[in-house]
Amino acid sequence: MLAAFIFLWLFVWSVRSGQYEDNYTPSVRILFDDDEIKEEDNIKK
Repeated sequence: MLAAFIFLWLFVWSVRSGQYEDNYTPSVRILFDDDEIKEEDNIKK
């Protein structure tokens, strides 16, 4: 029971501190192409 209350408190604390406020970045992350960056890094090495 104590562990459940601790996890609940940690969840409430994280919500209040703004951990879940970034709604924009996850929705557009799929649009960014990371392969181009990796290829450029391989060329530089």
